[in-house]
Amino acid sequence: MKEIIRILVVDDEQIMRDSLSDWLRLDGYEVEAVEDGYKALEKVKKESWDVLFVDLKMPRMDGIEVMQKVKEINKDIPVIIITAYATVDTAVKAMKEGAYEYIVKPFNPEEISIIIRNIVVHQSLVKENIFLRQELKKRYQLNDIIGKGPRMQDLFALIRKVAKSNTTVLIEGESGTGKELIARAIHTNSQRSKGPFVAVPCAALPESLLESELFGHEKGAFTGAIATRKGSFELADKGTLFLDEVGDMSLKIQANFLRVLEQREFRRVGGTNLIKVDVRVISATNQDLNKLIKNGKFREDLYYRLNVVSVNPPPLRKRKEDIPLLVEHFLKKYSIENKKDVKWIHEDALKLLIQYDWPGNVRELENVIERAVVLTKEDFISSDELPPFVRTAEKEEFKMAADSQLHEVEKEHILRVLKANDGNIKKSANILGIDRTTLYNKIKKYKIKF
Repeated sequence: MKEIIRILVVDDEQIMRDSLSDWLRLDGYEVEAVEDGYKALEKVKKESWDVLFVDLKMPRMDGIEVMQKVKEINKDIPVIIITAYATVDTAVKAMKEGAYEYIVKPFNPEEISIIIRNIVVHQSLVKENIFLRQELKKRYQLNDIIGKGPRMQDLFALIRKVAKSNTTVLIEGESGTGKELIARAIHTNSQRSKGPFVAVPCAALPESLLESELFGHEKGAFTGAIATRKGSFELADKGTLFLDEVGDMSLKIQANFLRVLEQREFRRVGGTNLIKVDVRVISATNQDLNKLIKNGKFREDLYYRLNVVSVNPPPLRKRKEDIPLLVEHFLKKYSIENKKDVKWIHEDALKLLIQYDWPGNVRELENVIERAVVLTKEDFISSDELPPFVRTAEKEEFKMAADSQLHEVEKEHILRVLKANDGNIKKSANILGIDRTTLYNKIKKYKIKF
């Protein structure tokens, strides 16, 4: 179904209102006309308009003032100023105040048709771009987890499946791969999403404190226990309990923890009453639990209770195709946080980020981008803002397959920039940090269609 374009004509001369309205109707647009700015503003407040034609010289309220007030109501409506008294000053003022176009009476009707067609095409592209961004976000982001490669798409699918169940989950992955984000995503997409999400950092607490943190304690249970305190199990009732670095639990805590998993009840430290809870448990570790079991440091029976479903987020070095997407996300995040307007990253800097092996994974990449945003004095990040260990990384591992991977990432990055700039080669080349000839050659090389 073809979209109806609605145009409002504002002019105090009836002949001009009628002639312009008739011409626009012949072009297939829905048109209404009013004789002054006050009536125009009432129309804009009550109805939806795609384009406004506003006469510059009108009694009571001139065209510039009408446009200013229209922009206060809806800043996205294109306003075309029309006048029989053209001067350079009025034209400059109109464009500075936000006019889409400034045309002089008597004007060529064909010129009007071309202007409207350009507006319609532009608005269509804007709407399409917004839609595509929303679709990309749906496809490449689950809560705050970002990824577009096959490994991450498989991870998203697994998270959605696991979220529907009530089973225990074990997330095994290197530090910095977003294990807590995965746990939160499972909780958020589950039937427990309205309940609490309680995270416990097992590695950060000694045995005595961890026991109290998990199970709570009664007043007087130990020195310093001046009041009864609920533990994380109670606080997470009807929700999710996330145990980070579960491999660091002592064997004593593991035994108590296993009992709660099996019986869904426990006693506070120093207490006698059994407390029942309805909690989903998600655990995470960056250690090899099977190795810990062999070394007598982790209970095998607890491992099988925790590992009903295993989730294994891939390290960043195995999903480098996601680096441009992650960089874009962190650029926006830290530009806002630091009140800066850093919009893009130079091609050379992006290549260095893709080349680097990221032992600290996404967390390390995030820190690097935050640092670069703080350091840059421009609206982009160059390789100069990257830390030395990224700039001097060995390139030997970036051969053959890795080279092919870089080409694919570069192709997708160029395509994304071209689409974001409506195919404008000059603007896209500036953003990519290359000249137009190089961009044309890359478009040809990668057979990019946009």
